[in-house]
Amino acid sequence: MPRLDEHTQQYLRDAETGVLRGTERAWDSFTKFALRDNVLEVAAGLIIATAFTALTTSLITSIFLPLISLLPFLSHNLSLQFLTLRRGPAYNATLPSGYNTPAQALDDGAVVLAWGDFLDKVVRFFAIAGVLWVVALGYGREVGE
Repeated sequence: MPRLDEHTQQYLRDAETGVLRGTERAWDSFTKFALRDNVLEVAAGLIIATAFTALTTSLITSIFLPLISLLPFLSHNLSLQFLTLRRGPAYNATLPSGYNTPAQALDDGAVVLAWGDFLDKVVRFFAIAGVLWVVALGYGREVGE
């Protein structure tokens, strides 16, 4: 296997150190925000989180998930994607998953893996957490921390 010259190795070590420092600073900033003990800030954060939750839910459900659903291996409604692990008595072999919706499968007693709903919730969580973190960073700079 070819070896990298000393200059390239040093460049890669410096890049790795920079990435690690940046990640550590971002994590420290996020944990300082998450672990504050000021009750007023926590209350304001909860109010803002509630408002951003509604906004983010709409953004994810109305904008992002339909775009993700355009991928060739997904159907038009990502949140209804599931995999049937164990069939129920009314399983319909003519349908790809045996049922039209996860709720229909559960009502029939089937065991399902609702991966589309899980993906929807994961995207929402990261969107809300990211927006709140950016707001907190802006607030911290404004206050002069």
